[in-house]
Amino acid sequence: MPSIGSYIPLLSRCCGDVEHTRMETSELKRFLRDIIAEAGRISLAYRARLDGLVVHHKLEKDLVTEADVAVEQFLVDAIRKRYPDHAILGEEGGEQQGVAFRWVIDPIDGTTSFIHGHPFYSVSIAVEHDGRTILAAVNAPVLDELFEAQMGSGATLNGKPVRVSRRSSLADSVLATGFACIRRGSAETNLPYFNRLLPAIRDVRRHGSAAVDLGYVACGRLEGFWELDLKIYDAAAGFLILTEAGGRYSDFGGGTANLYDQILATNGLIHEQVMDIFGQVAGR
Repeated sequence: MPSIGSYIPLLSRCCGDVEHTRMETSELKRFLRDIIAEAGRISLAYRARLDGLVVHHKLEKDLVTEADVAVEQFLVDAIRKRYPDHAILGEEGGEQQGVAFRWVIDPIDGTTSFIHGHPFYSVSIAVEHDGRTILAAVNAPVLDELFEAQMGSGATLNGKPVRVSRRSSLADSVLATGFACIRRGSAETNLPYFNRLLPAIRDVRRHGSAAVDLGYVACGRLEGFWELDLKIYDAAAGFLILTEAGGRYSDFGGGTANLYDQILATNGLIHEQVMDIFGQVAGR
């Protein structure tokens, strides 16, 4: 049998690897916090001159502004300078290849709210490692709110831990939704789900930023959020914040096969009840 001493070099390497990973994640988290704060400040500078903002149409009702482009360019440049081998997926600039790590960026989630001077927009960033989201941040700069999460370490709002609500009755629940499906001319729309669910719940909210809505479910302001026809950059950060706060997300059938085409995010306690109603709409 090998002596205990023969295991010491192996144990040292293992402990060293764990410590290195911990330090790397901590450094990533600090960097993420710094750049998302600056991205929020950049968006506020553009918001201060909305009347002169250059707006383009990706689709008839799907907009992109010079603010979206400028915020994303700042983030991409900062990440490229600090981590030149990391991949980046941005809403406006597409994907830049890299290895192991990927940054998923929505520079302004809620562009319509932003253009119309509403406060409910956000900068949303998720950091993936080997395909799993390990860090997330959502900055709603007008509201002065920063949601953050680290895989396995919980979620926070402005540095304070948050948890989902404990309401378990649909009649007591407030949910949020959106209508990207209608804006983009999708064949399946949210209206049948909206019409069937609304009479069963206390009320509904419409903020215009999926990232904000997911943060609101995470901190207990909402019991749930659902929407159709979203993209990974809309929700990747919010998903980690939600799950680290004790919540649950899935497609409308409870799995992930149709995720992003369908998103249902809840405190977990009402998830099955909402799924039952959505199943009736879909004829399941």
